[in-house]
Amino acid sequence: MKNAITERILDFLKGFPPFDALSQEQLFAIASEVDVIYIEKDNFIFKQNEALQDAFYVVKAGAIGVFKDDKLVDKCDAGDIFGLRALIRKDHYLLDARAIEQSIIYAIPAKVIEEVIINNPKANQFLIASFATNTRNPYSDEDKGTLFANIGVLKPEASNFTEMQSAKFSKNPVVCNPLISIQEASQIMSHNKVGSIVITNNKQPIGIITDKDLRNKVATGLHAITDTVEAIMSSPVITFPDSISVAEAQIAMLKNDISHLCITKDGTPYSELIGILSEHDIIVIYGNNPSVLIKEIKRANSAESLKYIREKAQELLKGYLKQSIPISFISKIISAINDAITSRLIDLTIAEFKQEPPVSFAWLAIGSQGRKEQLLYTDQDNALVYEDSTEDYKTKAYFLKLATAVNQKLAIVGFKLCPDNMMASNPKWCLTVSDWKSQFTNWITHSDEDKMMLCNIFFDYNFVYGNQSLVSGMSDNIFSAIHSHEIFLTFMGRNALKKPAPLSFFRSFLVEHSGEHKDQFDIKSRAIMPLVDAARVLILSHDVKDLNNTIARYQKLAEIEPQHKDLFDSCINAFRVLLRFRTKQGLKHNDSGQFTDVKNLSKNNKLKLKGCFKPIKEIQDLLSARYKVSQLP
Repeated sequence: MKNAITERILDFLKGFPPFDALSQEQLFAIASEVDVIYIEKDNFIFKQNEALQDAFYVVKAGAIGVFKDDKLVDKCDAGDIFGLRALIRKDHYLLDARAIEQSIIYAIPAKVIEEVIINNPKANQFLIASFATNTRNPYSDEDKGTLFANIGVLKPEASNFTEMQSAKFSKNPVVCNPLISIQEASQIMSHNKVGSIVITNNKQPIGIITDKDLRNKVATGLHAITDTVEAIMSSPVITFPDSISVAEAQIAMLKNDISHLCITKDGTPYSELIGILSEHDIIVIYGNNPSVLIKEIKRANSAESLKYIREKAQELLKGYLKQSIPISFISKIISAINDAITSRLIDLTIAEFKQEPPVSFAWLAIGSQGRKEQLLYTDQDNALVYEDSTEDYKTKAYFLKLATAVNQKLAIVGFKLCPDNMMASNPKWCLTVSDWKSQFTNWITHSDEDKMMLCNIFFDYNFVYGNQSLVSGMSDNIFSAIHSHEIFLTFMGRNALKKPAPLSFFRSFLVEHSGEHKDQFDIKSRAIMPLVDAARVLILSHDVKDLNNTIARYQKLAEIEPQHKDLFDSCINAFRVLLRFRTKQGLKHNDSGQFTDVKNLSKNNKLKLKGCFKPIKEIQDLLSARYKVSQLP
């Protein structure tokens, strides 16, 4: 009879995460330890402030409510886990768990967490996500320091790159001792035809000199060639073991703004140097490396060839997502590629015209492009600003012709024309500096719903091509207008609160009730944009210019308002998870990823998404209180 019960428990558990990631043997071992508990309606499993029980729970049938001060904050049904957070925190319960209908629950011993789940990467990932959702306030003092939603997204330095291709490095690094002269080191580099030399002491790397150091520190006269290499070497060096992957190397180089990594026996600077890995080595290894794609873009001579390169970038994006590369890194890479494509198209178009622009100008990316958050093929959003001219009619005619041609070429590459005509080819969005300043001032001082929408789109502009000083002048004008009309921020705060909530009271996804996307969840409008809008209005309130990326805005806000740092950090984490999820959905269905069929989501994905919704509510609560939105007419 016991075996029959165990088998039934096993069959149930294997249908839900994290148990679905375990082997049959592991599941059987767990099922053998489970206690089956029948509980009547309104009876408690545990109460707030009670001592920790040596188990966590899975709902088999019925429903368990999780309460704080008699207020229902979560409802757990079949397959849901509860009571886990206190076990990981090793502290008393912070909430009540009570049956809200007659229920059957499985009590699973705490030792299962350490013996089985933590040692299984997939199960462990779910465990972390589960710990971060359900009822915990992700930025409260009592839970400070705990992880949120997806450890692979939040801790890029700890990400698992074992699935990545190993980087092939030079196993014969050119070295020298720290006392030789710069001239001698340069001669060694020249003789060996290498671009770097590692300075070692007892075979351990203590510094590195590259061609760049020789150009910037010696050729400029800052140091004499008779100085010792210690005077110009970069130190300490960045080291890795020989198991380093291509992705790890790329991230390390990007993070530290370097082009060479030292490979040592144990990966630390305190062991023997066994190799050197350069940026060139990575390019050779990775045919569709971003550096390679950027070079191909600069050589491209048509929109059709750029389309092919952008398709390769899309494959790069897919690979990065599969390899769990941090979404912030991915965004930077794809945005750089998109900007490079746009710049090349502008150059090609000007060359086709055989007429230089009559005055200086700047091409702006706006909306998600301007925030460097456009990972998928979505609609174009751009604008153009040009220098004031005495022959404005002719000048504007030239730039409208230029913008129209560039917009058409971008459409060939794969970025569809904006259905709302938010493009530089629209005469409204192709203006002189003075006209842009006047328009921004009007939007700010005479706000209405339409103008507020335009502010949300255009205030996220980012310089892509041309004369950047024109853009700086526009930014200064925006902040000057806001200072003279401070109620604008209050209206902007109210506008940021108009986005519909992602969840119902009982934590069900709020889906579209009609139209083409009936019964689907709008992740852009209900989850991503509330975080974007909140970051925008808060950063504007602090006069921070030229910072348009949502994550960068929250990072800056955490510095400016340290009392809300935990909240802003949780918004960053939620945004990363949401952006990654939308991107994956878009690649899977070959669309913008905006709408998701909730019925087809796995339990794990539902859990991750729900874990992102609490920061949305809390950041909106902050906006509501700060701008006293309830007092507006």
